[in-house]
Formats: sequence, structure tokens, C-alpha cells
Amino acid sequence: MPYYKIKRKWLSLVLLALLSAFLLGITSTALSIYLYGSRSDNIKADAAIVLGAAVWGEEPSPVFRERINHAIDLYKNRDVHTIIFTGGVGESNEPAEGIVGKNYAVAQGVKASDILVETQSRTTYQNLKNAQSVAAAYPLTKFLIVSDPLHMKRSVLMAKDLGMDAYSSPTPTTRYQSFNAQVTFLMRETYFYLVYLALKI
Repeated sequence: MPYYKIKRKWLSLVLLALLSAFLLGITSTALSIYLYGSRSDNIKADAAIVLGAAVWGEEPSPVFRERINHAIDLYKNRDVHTIIFTGGVGESNEPAEGIVGKNYAVAQGVKASDILVETQSRTTYQNLKNAQSVAAAYPLTKFLIVSDPLHMKRSVLMAKDLGMDAYSSPTPTTRYQSFNAQVTFLMRETYFYLVYLALKI
């Protein structure tokens, strides 16, 4: 066999191996994200940090409402004694996500004095960093992170990287129920998780 054909075949095998390794890495990461979201750290903490999501006018979107309801359950079950709502303004004519979360929780019986709010964040990392800053003014050091199951692995990793004593508390229900919605969310989370890991290097 001519040398150039051998070289071409060798290059093809190398490229195929690299592609296989790349796809395996993505698949294993996606699987770890999925499995991580199915478990919950059943512990008591000082506060639940509710990661922000969209609001519809004065009301939380269905995704945000699921997160708020879970935090309220943690509060009423005495798993936490404080709820920290996070999230700034999405649309200019809407109230901040953190404020909408607080108002909803108060209407459901949570004491306003047991709620802290930050209203400047726009990303998951900012949600956590700003919540950490708010909590620093109080004796709050142990946190349950509340979000959708597929969002948990990246969120808790970010919290721990910020030096927080943080644990996973995914919502027991999610608005991402259809197969297509879950796959889309999982693909998105896998991408952002890998990007976050790459930026840390």
C-alpha cells in the first residue's frame, strides 16, 4: 500500500478515535448530570437559596413557581429557617425575580422576616454569589440549593467553588416533563457545565 494511503488511513483512525472520545465525554457528562438531579441531600440547613427563573408580570413562571413551592415546603418542614430568593429584572417592565419570589412565598404563609432577597443577578453564578453576599450579614453558613433537577450539578459545583457549604435540593416536580423538553434542557445543561469546567482550567 502506498505511503500516502497508509498516512490517510492512520489520520482517519486518529480522527475517529478523537471523535469517539469527544462523544463519550459528552454522553458521560450528560448522564452524570441526569443522575445527580435525581438525588436530594436530605439535611437541615440555615437557608434555602432559590435560583431565579422567569416571571410573568407579577407572577412567577411555572418553572419558578415549582422552585418557590419546594423552598416553601422546606421552610414549613423546618429543614431551613430562611429562604433567599435570587434574580434580577428580565424585562424592563417586570419586577425583579427575587421580589416576585418573596411576594409569592409571603402569600403562602412564609414570614417576611424569614426571607432575604437579592435583585441584581442575571445568571446562575450571580444568583449564588449575590445570595452568599446577602447571607454574610446573617449567621447563615449552610445552604440547600433549590432548582430544577437537571440544573443541580452545575449549581452546586458553582456554590462549592464559591466556598459555600452547599447541598442539593432539587424540585420533586418539574415543568420540563416531556421527553423533548427534558432532552433539550439536558443538552443545554451539559453544554454550560462543560463550558464552566473549561473556564476553570
